[in-house]
Amino acid sequence: MSATNPSIEKLVKEWLRLDKNESTRKEIELLWQQRRTDELEKRLRKRIEFGTAGLRGKMEAGFARMNDLTIIQASQGLCAYVLENIADASVRGVVIGYDHRHNSERWAMLTAAAFAAKNMKVHLLRGKVHTPMVPFSLKRLCAACGVMITASHNPKDDNGYKVYWENGVQIVEPHDKGIAKSIEAHLEPGQYDPSSILSSSLCVDVTESMQGKYLLYLQGLSSPSTNSPETIRVVNTSMHGVSHAILTKVFASLGRQPFVSVIEQETPDPDFPTVKFPNPEEKGNLILDAPTSQFLNRLQDLAMRRGEEEKVNYVLAQDPDADRFAAAERRPDGKWTQFTGDQLGTLFAAAVLESYRGSGKQLNKLAMVASTVSSKMIAAMAKAEGFRFLECLTGFKYIGNTALVAVSEGFEVPFGYEEAIGFMFGDEVRDKDGVAATIVFLDLVTSLQARGKTAFSYLQELYQQYGYFQTSNSYFICTEAATINKIFARLREFPGEVRRAAYPKAIAGLAIVQVRDLTIGYDSSNAPTYKPTLPLSSGHMIQFKAESPTKDEEIFLTLRTSGTEPKIKYYLEGKGSDAAKVAGLLSRVVTELGDIWLQADLNGLGRP
Repeated sequence: MSATNPSIEKLVKEWLRLDKNESTRKEIELLWQQRRTDELEKRLRKRIEFGTAGLRGKMEAGFARMNDLTIIQASQGLCAYVLENIADASVRGVVIGYDHRHNSERWAMLTAAAFAAKNMKVHLLRGKVHTPMVPFSLKRLCAACGVMITASHNPKDDNGYKVYWENGVQIVEPHDKGIAKSIEAHLEPGQYDPSSILSSSLCVDVTESMQGKYLLYLQGLSSPSTNSPETIRVVNTSMHGVSHAILTKVFASLGRQPFVSVIEQETPDPDFPTVKFPNPEEKGNLILDAPTSQFLNRLQDLAMRRGEEEKVNYVLAQDPDADRFAAAERRPDGKWTQFTGDQLGTLFAAAVLESYRGSGKQLNKLAMVASTVSSKMIAAMAKAEGFRFLECLTGFKYIGNTALVAVSEGFEVPFGYEEAIGFMFGDEVRDKDGVAATIVFLDLVTSLQARGKTAFSYLQELYQQYGYFQTSNSYFICTEAATINKIFARLREFPGEVRRAAYPKAIAGLAIVQVRDLTIGYDSSNAPTYKPTLPLSSGHMIQFKAESPTKDEEIFLTLRTSGTEPKIKYYLEGKGSDAAKVAGLLSRVVTELGDIWLQADLNGLGRP
């Protein structure tokens, strides 16, 4: 396409020149015949953006969408970039996997064909694998990069192209920008036959061998003392995703009693017929706006009903590509406790700490990682117990790389998480893994049951030991970028404040003691430079810490814009000694945040 501003007719002609897929060609031809220029503008004017998550978008014709052409262009650009920047890349090869979504298998084969065309070895994972298999296999095979075709928990009409670097972690800067530039330089598509790649001498099917090694890896994560037929019986759902098959193999390899499957959601189905959205973060009808609560809200009609019928104490779930994990516990009164991502993170951290301590290793060599919008409870645990807590920006591209840096400094990093129900275990997969999380959770509750405890009761013990932490995460809806910019500008020059940075000084009666603005690069606690230690955010992101005069109550509040939705998100956590008081404090903070800080009514902000 021209670097200037071509007419929509030229864009249509360019698409028809490049696209070799009859179906998507017809889509654009029909839109042009109908003179639906607004729709054509949306699809053709801007190219789908390649970022640190690779590509993700709606499956339909157009440069701004996911289709054969944009997959081919992305693969050509990625391959060229890898060959230029990684030694022996052609021999080390690329790992390619795919899930069950529409077009996933075809696009995996197109990707493989594009790499093979440049004499690069292809390690192919076939048969609808779960996403963590790609970084796991990449590390085991010492490959140069990895590609997973999946849209994770996005709506059924979406798909994605997820890229991992040679270190087994999702790509970060500067590689995202470098790959994007390389894609722009390799837009002319080659001729690829996805049906012939399996017969290529450069393509090797590694599925069976890698799954065997993955099962051994999970056996290493699992506690030997809980590998018995007497382990806890649970209900599990794969949400029409890919986890059922691999979990069945994992349970058998560990000698566990088979889980009770939610049969209606057991088979991979790209149309997700029993759920409106397969997104664990989609707003549901529960009070809490936490991913776990929303995810499990989708499961209530089937999974929890099955849990009641089978009289099990735990319902477990993985999202469609099985890299996220959720859980609920049935308590003695028959009510279900739906664990938030932060609560599960706390339980996992405690389990990892107990295991590490039991191994006889020095705690000053232990480190754990969490995203900056996740709970501060692990930080409190680290301070009390003497291990290192590391904080990073949201996303496993940051969590994984932060872990690798810590390892290079002599630490062991057996656990990392983010509040959006993503959990990382061990050193074999530096990414979130819902299957590994399932096994670790089962080990934990089995061990607790032997001691007369449950996950919920153990969580209460941890609150007693380290302080009570409660989260309240949600968002305000704002469709106007100018309004969002005005709101954040006002927070940075709050009325009545006169100082170096005029942020608000208090909220809900608590004094703000730290402000960290990761948009402009300011941290009030880091004098004299006032520069934050975390990297800057591409969107608006400001964090506040506030405390009572006696410091017995604290709140941690992060405000950030969404990169994909018209929202101002907030991540709020309160800490105190009393659950009821913390809940009341959080309610007051949310009210003041909306009414005074963000002026929701004046700015026309929507509330979920």
